[in-house]
Amino acid sequence: MPRLAIVLSHPVQYYSPWFRWLRAHTPLEFRVFYLWDFGANTRRDPQFGTTFQWDVDLVAGYDSEFVPNVARDPGTHHFGGLANPTLTARLAAWRPGALLLFGYNWRSHQRALWWARWHGVPLLFRGDSHLLGRARLPLWRRLLLRFLYRQFTALTYVGAANHDYFRALGVPEEKLFFAPHSVNAEHFNPSGPAARAAADKLRAELGLAGKRVVLFAGKFTAAKQPMELLQAFLQVATSSDALVFVGDGAEKSRLTSLAAAHPATCVRFLPFANQTEMPARYLLADIFALPSRGSYETWGLAVNEAMHLGVPCLVSDLVGCQRDLVHPGETGWVFPADDAAALAAAMHTALRAPPEEVLRLGRNALATVSRYTYQQTGDGLLAALASLSSR
Repeated sequence: MPRLAIVLSHPVQYYSPWFRWLRAHTPLEFRVFYLWDFGANTRRDPQFGTTFQWDVDLVAGYDSEFVPNVARDPGTHHFGGLANPTLTARLAAWRPGALLLFGYNWRSHQRALWWARWHGVPLLFRGDSHLLGRARLPLWRRLLLRFLYRQFTALTYVGAANHDYFRALGVPEEKLFFAPHSVNAEHFNPSGPAARAAADKLRAELGLAGKRVVLFAGKFTAAKQPMELLQAFLQVATSSDALVFVGDGAEKSRLTSLAAAHPATCVRFLPFANQTEMPARYLLADIFALPSRGSYETWGLAVNEAMHLGVPCLVSDLVGCQRDLVHPGETGWVFPADDAAALAAAMHTALRAPPEEVLRLGRNALATVSRYTYQQTGDGLLAALASLSSR
């Protein structure tokens, strides 16, 4: 099996535990080359609107290094935000037998891609884009992406919508390997007593006893539609219902103002929660909601996390994971994105469902997401690597 170099923008709370799992459970020799130290140090996230550092170690337990980033405005929000002149020299010194790129649309990723092509190093790609909610891509972009994806020997896809995206852009089936998005099931464990105790304490503090709780957790950005969620809730909620927002962001002032205008309705706000705090936040909920629209929500890993804790989900049909994880009447509720009436109707159905129905959906949610494991993600990557020998 070839030595694998992985190029990734920065340490990500979803990927680092998987890298540790790969190191502990497979014979794969790999090194992750990080191009920015966001996530490893205290930084301000403009979308969360807060300064924080993850409270879990994102670089322990596997081989990695940080490549100096000389960008004046470092970040993933523009092409030049990852500018790492020494990347190719560091790759050459490590002498990988294959190179895995997470994404393509930054300067250093392009440098690594063409370095690998020039030196005959097989290329693998991992991304999670989809075409949900998009008009047909412009011809120039389709041609560019078709050319780009032809440079890769194998590509991993995370789910059905991502698979359709690659196929629509000309990637042949034999180059595609299923390596789904997965989260740390040990961390998001429904039987964890500490998280349950913390959730019970929070319920009491927030006055949620006896209420059916809908939870939104994430960045308060327009693309995630927290305002539309609140408006729908205000239309259909009764005194036995509650809506809890966890997070921060640009929409917060609008959300708090609208909630304050309806003091008889139970709407609560909790600040940004770090990784160790999130299981307790999910366990507050009877229903987790992610009403995002458009191509912004390429997957929605918060859905994986909530479902691991036995919480059924209410999502729009443009959330990338919907076809894979959230099945109406089985693991949650689905509504057409950007349809306020449909969102309110789905919210009403979820809030008025009998308790035993919500519990059934939660059990099904846990059973469904339990198949999305680090093992399955690793198997997909190893299968992609094994295919290199036959090409």
